[in-house]
Amino acid sequence: MTTRFTGKVALVTGSSNGIGRATAVLLAQEGAKVTITGRNAERLEETKQEILKSGISEDNVLAIATDLATEKGQDELINSTIQKFGRLDILVNNAGAAFNDAEGKTGVDQDVSVFDKIMQINMRSIVTLTQKAKKYLIEAKGEIINVSSIGAGPQAQPRFMYYGISSAIDLIQHGVRVNSVSPGAVTTGFGEAMGMPAGMNEKYFHFVESHKECIPRGSIGKPIEIANIIAFLADRKLSSYIIGQSIVADGGSTLVMGMQAHDMMDILKS
Repeated sequence: MTTRFTGKVALVTGSSNGIGRATAVLLAQEGAKVTITGRNAERLEETKQEILKSGISEDNVLAIATDLATEKGQDELINSTIQKFGRLDILVNNAGAAFNDAEGKTGVDQDVSVFDKIMQINMRSIVTLTQKAKKYLIEAKGEIINVSSIGAGPQAQPRFMYYGISSAIDLIQHGVRVNSVSPGAVTTGFGEAMGMPAGMNEKYFHFVESHKECIPRGSIGKPIEIANIIAFLADRKLSSYIIGQSIVADGGSTLVMGMQAHDMMDILKS
């Protein structure tokens, strides 16, 4: 077990499953004290237990079930972290959400309320949480890593036109580095969270894995693969000259973008 983050405090949003969970576990295993957060208290407890199973002291883990869409929830998150650990070195803005239109509409036909809900979590909450954490990150000369998606790029399908996790404010003039990771398809619980029926996620993954024009590598990404990149960006000794960049981790999908030639709904119906 390495200790490159010993003495550091990391806050990982959206850490109740998927990439966030893998990141929180990895940072804790490598010495960081971690604050984990999500809306689902039961899944958040699963993340905490996974960290503790690695031999991490419970004193090094703070779990807060809260809604990041509210400033009250954000204040609780920052204040509790500082109260328990006394500092903040690494902010991983991983929390994100997607919502279905109640009438099943997609693209520009979606009700604007869907846009508002997604923007509230995927953009506004990142900006406001970063603002609230700014003071402590400047004191620590810390790191911000935002988790975005290749779905936020120009090739995004119309049904995902509003899906994108915004970058945080550029803080390098204060000694704080800001970078991001843009994953492609990864085995997380995001599909289920969007209301996708059980088994449909696996069906979609099987399709894109078996079509090299979708993922040249031929396999879906795993959360730990993205977590390793986040840890790399959080490690100033390894990535000190990387500032304001987005690392694409998609198994080669954006090299060919064949994935965008297939409509997900058609795949699931077949």
